[in-house]
Amino acid sequence: MIFVVGIGFFSLCFLMTSLGGQFSAKRPVDSPFTVRAEVLSGHESRGVLRKISDMLEVIMKRMDALSKLGNTTEAHRLDELSSALDRIQPVGLVERIQAIAQNMSDMAVRVEQILQRSMAANRVREGTLGQCETPKDPRYPDCPSKMDWMRARWTSDPCYAFYGVDGSDCSFLVYLSEVEWFCPPLAWRNQTATPTLKPPPKTQAAFRSDIGALLEQVGAGKESLSFMKRRIRRMAAQWASAARRLDDKLRDHRREQKRILVHVGFLTEESGDVFSPKVLKGGPLGEMVQWADILTALHVLGHDLKISVSLKELHGFLGVPPGRGNCPLTGPLPFDLIYTDYHGLQQMKHHMGLSLRKHKCHIRVIDTFGTEPAYNHEEYATLHGYRTNWGYWNLRGQQYMTMFPHTPDNSFMGFVAEELNETERLNIQRNKVNNMAVVYGKDASMWKLQGKEKFLAILHRYMEIHGTVYYEAQRPPEVPAFVKNHGLLPQQELQQLLRKAKLFIGFGFPYEGPAPLEAIANGCIFLQPKFNPSHSSLNHDFFRGKPTSRKVSSQHPYAEQYIGRPHVITIDFNNSEEFESTVREIMRMNVKPFLPYEYTCEGMLERVHAYIQNQDFCRPEAPFPPVNSSWLGDAPGPFVLPPDSSILAWGANASSYAPWPPLSALRLLASPEGQSCVRACRRAGLVCEPALYRFINIREAFSALDLQCDGLESEMNHLFPAFSAEHAECGLQRDPLLFSCAGSSGRYRRLCPCRDYRVGQVALCRDCL
Repeated sequence: MIFVVGIGFFSLCFLMTSLGGQFSAKRPVDSPFTVRAEVLSGHESRGVLRKISDMLEVIMKRMDALSKLGNTTEAHRLDELSSALDRIQPVGLVERIQAIAQNMSDMAVRVEQILQRSMAANRVREGTLGQCETPKDPRYPDCPSKMDWMRARWTSDPCYAFYGVDGSDCSFLVYLSEVEWFCPPLAWRNQTATPTLKPPPKTQAAFRSDIGALLEQVGAGKESLSFMKRRIRRMAAQWASAARRLDDKLRDHRREQKRILVHVGFLTEESGDVFSPKVLKGGPLGEMVQWADILTALHVLGHDLKISVSLKELHGFLGVPPGRGNCPLTGPLPFDLIYTDYHGLQQMKHHMGLSLRKHKCHIRVIDTFGTEPAYNHEEYATLHGYRTNWGYWNLRGQQYMTMFPHTPDNSFMGFVAEELNETERLNIQRNKVNNMAVVYGKDASMWKLQGKEKFLAILHRYMEIHGTVYYEAQRPPEVPAFVKNHGLLPQQELQQLLRKAKLFIGFGFPYEGPAPLEAIANGCIFLQPKFNPSHSSLNHDFFRGKPTSRKVSSQHPYAEQYIGRPHVITIDFNNSEEFESTVREIMRMNVKPFLPYEYTCEGMLERVHAYIQNQDFCRPEAPFPPVNSSWLGDAPGPFVLPPDSSILAWGANASSYAPWPPLSALRLLASPEGQSCVRACRRAGLVCEPALYRFINIREAFSALDLQCDGLESEMNHLFPAFSAEHAECGLQRDPLLFSCAGSSGRYRRLCPCRDYRVGQVALCRDCL
């Protein structure tokens, strides 16, 4: 009998080999015995079943003959055959037979699945004959064109087959009505087949001080990730102390824990990751500083955090279906918030398909230089010349988050610099070397500034100049011989150098980095060049193509405008007399270490907490103005002039509206002609707040400002609402995505929604917490 079984299994081997060809012909990379979940066409499945039937018949005939042979008395024939079998039996035959048997079992399951699907398809065809015609429903105008597209292109992406599309009109309609939303629900489909998933219960977030779990999530394998982990470890004690202080401040506030995905797109291999190889060679570190601080802030605030630095991780976290990204996600979005960058946003567009449009309200884009609404609105940017390689995502302006608070249309995310305790501050003041300067620029290319020799020679007459320029073997020729170059320094050694130096001097590049704030926090005076004219996308290659028209007046506008003298001095480096007198003045000055609250750990935690708990771009906004408003008609409007103030404030009953920032912070003014709302609000000691634009986009706002409208129009214009004095015309904004603090025109006086702000925390109004 053993012999009979052996011959039977050799027949099975033949069967499996034969069948393997059927499957391996489809995908050469698959094993012939691999069971895959793809759906065979009717012709293919019938061919496979027919072959299986033929082979099984052959096996049964062989088994029957062998059985009869076993019942004869000719034992010597059995012995001969058994001996022959022993001679040809390969090593490990039993194990191979067991493996083949298991594969045969799997094949049987697969055949059963094919049969079941075939019968189910037949039932659908029989039960829905005439019910799979393309519906003509005015509520779904794109359905016919989408059906035509599916007929022609459904094989272009494997994700369609993943969702059950098999080339029939019925499968197209099911997909377009249940997976996508271009066709109406089908009456003959069981609409309760897919249960509605309830969102997870809300839990309260608790501050964390242990960073072990965060470090494990950040991962390894890239020098950029190692740099971020070193920074997280070095700052851990300051984050923990800040968390305790903020916890005491927010004791009566409930903080909901959010499910948050952080996808650092610029560090993925698919984006090129040009940063990691340059970490130890003087490359830019500002972005990695900011991302390390964002990760730490989210972790310390107690949120449920997932971190992705590869497309594979992104797919796994989001539930991306297999294919080329044309299909939506396989289920509801498993996150409340997604923090990413422009590279990550492009990757999500490619792999999330239509789901990105559906879930984009959850996205926050870390954007160093800012994105203005005119560049963000795809249609408007295309029509009016604002289209660039970035922007055009049709997000709300506040979904972009910047490194510095230079673009009020965006949210200010920021980063942190190390704080000094009182003992460290006193030691720094005692140990400052009065004639020591450090140059801002660790890459040799930053020393190629034309004319630098002239002002460096002046500085050299008064101070010993130090550099931290990266080099491998030879001293960079761009660095003058009188400069003492330390090479690229680890962070702690750089801090010690800054704590001794009196002056930190910039050459004009890089723009808006973290280093000047770190130098000022260590007691240095930052001397930087003034740009005349200001640098922008209109006149400077670095900004060309960036989605902003912002004019940069100096190397570090935040330091110039928000810190200023005595810590920051901005002058014309081309004026030798002014430069020399400024150097002499600096040597006479004594300044204390200074760090704005918004760049401390507590300041960043406070700001990020406020954004997470209050910014909700997924919730529909209540219409404004309401039809039954008490101030419509003959009433003057919702604005009043508070006592001892020359700026209008919100005076109407705001109980039915709960925007954030609250309406109590709103101040209404009109800019002079040719001035943006960014500048107009700043000159009034306020900040422009785009979230409050919809409350001033009404006729009554013009009346309150004594602007008489002979005509009133509504259009898509990033300068509106605005008043044209030449024609006495008032313009209202038609598209909320174009509400913009940025932008000006000599033709218009713009209506500006300004607000107050907390001292040291420009992102938040006084009532914002």
